[in-house]
Amino acid sequence: MTDQAPVAPHGAYTGPSRVLSGVQPSGALHLGNYLGALVKFARLQHEIDTFIFVADLHAITVWQEPAALADQTREIAAAYLAAGLDPAKATIFPQSAVPEHAELAWIFQCVARLGWLDRMTQFKEKSGKHKERSSVGLYTYPVLQAADILIYKATHVPVGEDQKQHLELTRDIAQKFNHDFKAPGFFPQPDPLIQGPGARVMSLRDGSAKMSKSDPSDYSRINLTDDADAIAGKIKKARTDPEPLPETLEELATRAEADNLVGIFAALSGRTKAEVLADYAGKGFGAFKPALAELAVEKLAPVGEKMRGLLSDKGELDRILAAGAEKAREVAAPTVAEVKKLVGFWGA
Repeated sequence: MTDQAPVAPHGAYTGPSRVLSGVQPSGALHLGNYLGALVKFARLQHEIDTFIFVADLHAITVWQEPAALADQTREIAAAYLAAGLDPAKATIFPQSAVPEHAELAWIFQCVARLGWLDRMTQFKEKSGKHKERSSVGLYTYPVLQAADILIYKATHVPVGEDQKQHLELTRDIAQKFNHDFKAPGFFPQPDPLIQGPGARVMSLRDGSAKMSKSDPSDYSRINLTDDADAIAGKIKKARTDPEPLPETLEELATRAEADNLVGIFAALSGRTKAEVLADYAGKGFGAFKPALAELAVEKLAPVGEKMRGLLSDKGELDRILAAGAEKAREVAAPTVAEVKKLVGFWGA
């Protein structure tokens, strides 16, 4: 085996188109998750065979409280459903309930090269100055991510800028596996679905920082479980500057907080930033914020209400997750069986 990803051999993947994505159950979901992922998942289920999982195996690369993890998984599932995902159309499941993910990840760890992982910038960012104290899982999780994608032979993956490098790694692993085990076209080369408007929602307290569930200030984000009063209050207190809204996108881009709020308005209303500016250019935030708050309450309050209703019935959520895991295994298990045969394992 070589250390470099080889040129793809003859024989392109000819299987069905399929999309896969997931969210970690490591904290409350917020507006950024909703606009950047959930509403897109809900749209995709009508266009392509869709697999959406709760990434609990990924979550434990950093410490998670065991007593809370199952409920956090249910909360992500409730958010999926509240945002419009339909278990009759999309396969919704917990990652850990499909053991084939971990099994394929080990095989891929033996295909991927150390140098490929050394180039992954996310590990450097997440481990900071204490690399030696980080879990091995945090270092190798891009390989598990490749297994998540390829076990379903997903052809498309919604990604933001921070995950594009990991998708390239997935493509390298697929290419190298197909080459090393003389199985051209066995695994596809998944393509990115680059997220559009709303893909990168910034903090309401700092327009230069991405909205995050780990930010210590609850006023930095709008949680999906926030009620109408909380949503409106956070919009009202969002950081801005004293100038009125500009007429051009070029000027807007130089004003981080204004750009973020206009982007949120655009994403929630299904319009472009230019269209929003056409209505509000020259107006101050005293006029713009109330309009944004009204829109945000209209769009998000029903999602939170539905989530709270779903979370009150754990049994139904568990039934949906179990049924989704069964459907996922119907696809994952044959893939792993074929992989074992290609690798040469006894009994395969």
